[in-house]
Formats: sequence, C-alpha cells, structure tokens
Amino acid sequence: MTKQSTNEGNSSAASETVAGAPSASSSKSNASTPGSESASDVGHWGPRGTAGVSFAAALSFDAVEVQIGARTVLNKLDLALVPGEILCLLGESGSGKSTVLRVAAGIQAISGGEVRVNGTLVSSKKMQVSPDQRGVGLMFQDFALFPHLNLLNNVCFGLNKIPRKEAVKRARAALKRVGLQERENDFPHMLSGGQQQRLALARTFAPRPGILMLDEPFSSLDARLRENVRTQTLAILRETRATTIIVTHDPEEAMVLGDRIALLRDGQVAQIDTVSRIYSNPADLQIARFFSTLTEIDAVVNDGFAQTPLGIIPTPDRADHDKITLAFRPVGALEISSSSQGVPARILTKHEALGFDIFEVQVREIEAPVTIRAPANIGRQPGNDIILTLNPEHVLVFDRV
Repeated sequence: MTKQSTNEGNSSAASETVAGAPSASSSKSNASTPGSESASDVGHWGPRGTAGVSFAAALSFDAVEVQIGARTVLNKLDLALVPGEILCLLGESGSGKSTVLRVAAGIQAISGGEVRVNGTLVSSKKMQVSPDQRGVGLMFQDFALFPHLNLLNNVCFGLNKIPRKEAVKRARAALKRVGLQERENDFPHMLSGGQQQRLALARTFAPRPGILMLDEPFSSLDARLRENVRTQTLAILRETRATTIIVTHDPEEAMVLGDRIALLRDGQVAQIDTVSRIYSNPADLQIARFFSTLTEIDAVVNDGFAQTPLGIIPTPDRADHDKITLAFRPVGALEISSSSQGVPARILTKHEALGFDIFEVQVREIEAPVTIRAPANIGRQPGNDIILTLNPEHVLVFDRV
C-alpha cells in the first residue's frame, strides 16, 4: 500500500489575548495592512551588537497541567531549557504552544506541577509569582501595543523599575536597533504591520529579561519580507543571549531559528531534540509528516530487508515478518540519475522554485505520485522519462500503525 502525506505543520495557533492588554483591533485598526511595508524599509535595521545583553536564565516545566474548563490544555508537560538556548515550539492548533508561553510569563495559572526559573519555584497549584517579578518578556502574536502611547513610551512601559532618564535612553537604543529611531513620536496606528512587529520586539527585549517568549512573531508578515525580519530578529536574540521560546506553525522556520525543536501533541512534548536529529530521526510517522511531504510505502520485513518498488531497504532493527511503513522525503531518499541504472519513472508535474524544481513522478506499482525535489534543470519537463536512484540511509522506517 502506498500513500502520499502532506505537511501537517501549517495550521496556525489560535490567537490568545490577555485580559487588560490592548487588543489587536485597538492597536492595529488604522495601520496599513500587515506585511505591507517596503522591502527597503524592512531592511533598515540598526547596528548589530547594540541590543543589550541579558543574564540568561534556566527554565523548567515539571509535570505541568493546565485545565481550562473541562479541557486539558497541558497534560503533565515536562520541558527544560538551558540558559541562552533558543527553543522552537511546533504543533497543531490546540496543542498547547501558546499556553506554554503564558504559563512561563505568569499570566496563566497551572492546575498541577511546577515551573521554575533558575531553580526557583515561580508557579505551582498553590502559588504563582507575579509576571513582573519573573524576568520573562512576552511578545504577543497580536503585538498588544498601546494605541494611546507613542513608540518611545510603548518601549518605556516595561522600564518603570529604572529611572526615567535611563529608561528613555534604553528605549531609544532599542528603537534604533530595530530601525525605528526616527519614529519615536509616532503612534502604533501610523506603522505598517512589519514595523509594529519590530516595535513589539523592541519593547520585549528593552528590559533585558533573562527569558524571552515570542508567539508566532512572523505570522503577519508578507512572505517576501519574512526572511529578512526573521534573520534580524534571530541576530537580536543572539545579541541579548536571553533564553528564548519561539512558537511557530512553520517547520522550516523552526529549523532556521531553533537550537532545539519541541513538538507538542495533546498538551505533551511528543519529541524534543536538535534540528538535525528531529528531522532525520523522528520518533514516529506523525512527527515525520509534520516536517515535509512524504511518500509512504507499507512493507513486510524479510531476512533483514524490505522490498519496495523503489528498491530494497535494509531493516536491521526489525524482526522477520514485521509490518512496517517506509517514508521517503522529497530530498535525500531519491535522486534523479543520469545513468541507466535505477528505477524507471515518468514526470507528471513540475513546479519551479528558486534554484530547484519540485516534481511529482509516477513509478510502476506505486499508486500515488512520488514527490522529489531536485536542482533546477530546464531540460526536465512533464512527460519525460527519468531514472531514480535510491539512498536507503535516508529512508525512514516506522512500525505500521
């Protein structure tokens, strides 16, 4: 049996708003369309190395539970971050990603378990340290900017524990780092969506918290501008050295930004690992599907191997007669060969991208088209016959469900 799976990582997390915080509509209603600023404007950021350095803190969740009504949002969640690391949280809508941030920031009570910052208890069922005492900065998905304050005072808002003169100096430095120093007297509604994102970022890192939480920080940006803003944001995070959790629905984005990735499922961590390991060694087929389209072929192990229409796959860790599912990613497992040795196939469709082509090809005895990503080649067109070669070491093997 063969089937084609699609990437499951594109479902956005639902927006969550904190009581008392300005809503998206109040801060953005008169703004230009999110992502509408020009590429040159987005590219104007301040000098690197000027964001200020934080004292990075360790953060841990131990069997944390969150119950909202009859619904269990976090189910005995265990998670630990070392000081200075950037962790990306992935998961489908409703998996608990944004709730993790709210719990860490102290704006969501927990029903069980413990949360600690640098080993100090900050949340349990019986106690909760207030948000302003935690050293945690949270950038909301809707930015939560104050519409009645200009840019300078938006950034100064979180600096009320230091003298006003020092607060203004630090706020101006933060605005300069994100390229908004000339707009300090403007109000949020006068900014484009991308500029509002940069203002929200400046307000988050200006107090120099030991821990930063970013909830879908790039979701409102135009695709043309997202890469630039993402690169600049990552540079700022590295400059501050703050321990950071970034919630995203985009697996590629998580792989670019994170030192590690944690994939949440039903309020628990389904897998947490480095970028390379979670991609190449997913714990189960569902996690593998989250990171890319897969061609899936069911097979049975015989004498340490599985026979497929794409070739023979070694299965040294499986017993004879085990029923398995083999998963082939578009990159790595199969290549288009210039030789005559391999598996015959025919190109059905071709989608051109920057520097590479994405093909759907038909292989005999495989019902669904096989997806392959290969270097751009104008000579390969739909209807062409090609030869595929197999790289068995890049094939993922799972127990059949």
